[in-house]
Amino acid sequence: MDLLQQFRDKAATLKKHIVLPEGEDERMLYAAERLTQQKICKVTLLDPRGNLRQEADHLGVSIDGINIIDPSQSDYLEDYIETFIELRKHKGMTPELARKTTINHLYYGAMMVRQNHADASLAGALNTTGDVLRAAIQCIGMKKNIITVSSSFLMLIPGWDQPVSFADCAVVPDPDPKQLASIAISSAETHKRLTGNDAYVAMLSFSTKGSASHPMVEKVQEATRIVKERAPELAVDGELQLDAALIEVIGAKKAPGSGVAGKANVLVFPDLNAGNIGYKLTQRLAGAEAIGPVVQGLKKPANDLSRGCSIDDIVNVAAICALMA
Repeated sequence: MDLLQQFRDKAATLKKHIVLPEGEDERMLYAAERLTQQKICKVTLLDPRGNLRQEADHLGVSIDGINIIDPSQSDYLEDYIETFIELRKHKGMTPELARKTTINHLYYGAMMVRQNHADASLAGALNTTGDVLRAAIQCIGMKKNIITVSSSFLMLIPGWDQPVSFADCAVVPDPDPKQLASIAISSAETHKRLTGNDAYVAMLSFSTKGSASHPMVEKVQEATRIVKERAPELAVDGELQLDAALIEVIGAKKAPGSGVAGKANVLVFPDLNAGNIGYKLTQRLAGAEAIGPVVQGLKKPANDLSRGCSIDDIVNVAAICALMA
């Protein structure tokens, strides 16, 4: 059984509730039908235009068992508006702006998660990553001791025994040491949650244990120190070159005594250039399957999709949302 099928099967046992704010996209309709019929999760579709039922009928999509909500007509709207005003009052939020914002499908979906009316939200088929994350950060908020939202990809690499997580490959362009430490801690949690395996986190660099001296190396060294201070239970080491992180004989030579070198399964890249290039190189040259990006660092899950996503992508990421919840 492949890993994605395992995710779907496990999600089905959890009976989580996922909101899909972009109900007007027909891919969401088809995905909601499949998620419901396969009992992967309970689904709510948001219907800001009020025509989802007609659209489903036109497409031949069954909406049996799917909850459909028009945010502007919701019984919870006034509660969400009051909550949003309180959350954003330090930014000068007014009742008028709060109403306009909360009716927006991305914000309404995020408020459903915040108010425990859904376990996770999933969007991005029609909206940019920035818009999806902005709504999630403002409504759901960050986890304690995590200072940045980030992402990780779970990489299924041919010939490799276990999945390897790559982070951050999609969100934070140039993290400072504190942000890089937060990315590492979040990525370790994500890896454990999805795979069931303990995380061994390598803080990657072009240097291993002081073999080179440069401000970019010092950033990774400082981030590693912060991770060890904030999460002393976590198996983490750095700075490590990629070969030292992954290959046992090289790790033993370059970083003797390391508890991570040679067996890392979470690779934390020093910036978005390296992370994005690294995962795409692995995907294209090694034929790896890249699952994600999985958004991490929020109090509750709110995931992002590519605007070119397929129905299968939506179903699979919804299952991941259920596992993360």
